Amino acid sequence: MHFIDNRGITDPRRNLALEEYVLRHVRAHESYLLFYINEPSIIIGRNQNTIEEINTEFVRERGIHVVRRISGGGAVYHDLGNLNFSVITAYRPDRFNRYEEFTRPVIEVLHELGVPAELSGRNDILAGGRKISGNAQFTSAGRMVSHGTVLVDSKLDDVAAALNVKPGKIESKGIKSVRSRVANISEFLDTPITAAELRRLILERLYGDSIPYHELSDEDWERVDELYRTKYATWEWNYGESPRFNLQRAKRFPGGEVDVRIDVSEGIIRGVKIYGDFMNDGDVSDIEVALRGVRYAPEDLAPALAEIEIESRLGGITRQEFLELLYG
Repeated sequence: MHFIDNRGITDPRRNLALEEYVLRHVRAHESYLLFYINEPSIIIGRNQNTIEEINTEFVRERGIHVVRRISGGGAVYHDLGNLNFSVITAYRPDRFNRYEEFTRPVIEVLHELGVPAELSGRNDILAGGRKISGNAQFTSAGRMVSHGTVLVDSKLDDVAAALNVKPGKIESKGIKSVRSRVANISEFLDTPITAAELRRLILERLYGDSIPYHELSDEDWERVDELYRTKYATWEWNYGESPRFNLQRAKRFPGGEVDVRIDVSEGIIRGVKIYGDFMNDGDVSDIEVALRGVRYAPEDLAPALAEIEIESRLGGITRQEFLELLYG
């Protein structure tokens, strides 16, 4: 298994682009190992509804990246205290949905550090009954990737806040995350280590002093950058790929309750209905019509309503209050 250095990239969009590029296009050797450490980000499973998985207000305030990956499973939070590993190899039926082979070196190093790590269930690593690592897999054209994350010294309060979705009635066909009790491995260590130090220990465990590198060419890196620009950095992939969902947002204001039902498909609003006991001057259908066909994204909602007098139609609530109600 050859090691590919990601050049210290911490942008999750570029790291996921690198991983997919290697999976689909690099076959000089059978297997490859990647490590990456990401800036604060939420990584969404392939079949999930992004809006349903994130605390949008917290994410916006903190500038957290939201990126969809190609594998299934649930949403996870990454930051600089989190080590991610990825093994890309030939597909075999006995490898898929089996994680022992790919997590073994990680678990062995954790045992050496004194962490009581064990593979539990299908794809989690637990320590003391709490989740320290989640893993997922994906196959393509005779190849497969098995990737996972290890919480080394992550900001667990941010993990909880970023994935703590505000109450709102959402009915979707997306695969919903199962929230688990999580822990950093630092809680089990006498001497703290960083994600970079854990990476070094795993490399030493696998290769000793002689790491077999595979160097990507300049052309390879250009194609990785193209995949980043055209896919992983786009709203269409990260949000627009969400399964169809129906969303209900309701709130009581001084002028009455406003209840909005929104139908979204491929990230585009297909229909809106506004209900409530507010007293209004004008027809709310103007708002409903203006929002149809608009991307369900905060930067698109405001311009779509720019020409409509919101306060008179919705019992005195302000434009900003309505926008916050729409998107949370």
